[in-house]
Amino acid sequence: MNYTIEQVPERAIAGFHLVGPWEQTVPQGFEQLTMWVDNKAIQPNEWIAVYYDNPEKVPPEKLRADVVVSVPEGFSLPENSEGVILTKLPGGEYAVAKTKVVNQDFASAWDEFFVKLHHDGKNRVADKPCFEIYLNDGQADGHWDIAMYIPVGPNATE
Repeated sequence: MNYTIEQVPERAIAGFHLVGPWEQTVPQGFEQLTMWVDNKAIQPNEWIAVYYDNPEKVPPEKLRADVVVSVPEGFSLPENSEGVILTKLPGGEYAVAKTKVVNQDFASAWDEFFVKLHHDGKNRVADKPCFEIYLNDGQADGHWDIAMYIPVGPNATE
């Protein structure tokens, strides 16, 4: 898997915070997000899933994620947006890889990316959330093109 190191701007995001097994909470969260976006006529810039925890260290029932859309700076939540969060996705240096996901197997793509990044040994994972941006709507044909973002910093050994 090829990746680049990019300086990524901070993003304003709006959506839902979820806790639980990602393979269950994230799809359900996107259904809820889609209803909110459609009902409030939101014009999202990007559709994003944000992951806060390491699934190798945090039990599935405690995994945290946000399903969000990026919105313009200064965006205000419409009335009757109960449960919707409005926050910022941190900017900074990220390793970025694009891939195609089939059969809902997002975990394998992330695993491959983390292994490649670790094996290269040039950067360490920084203490910020990872996220993925959806480049297409995979609901119809079952494949998603995504861009994965892992926050990085230089290795201490360099």
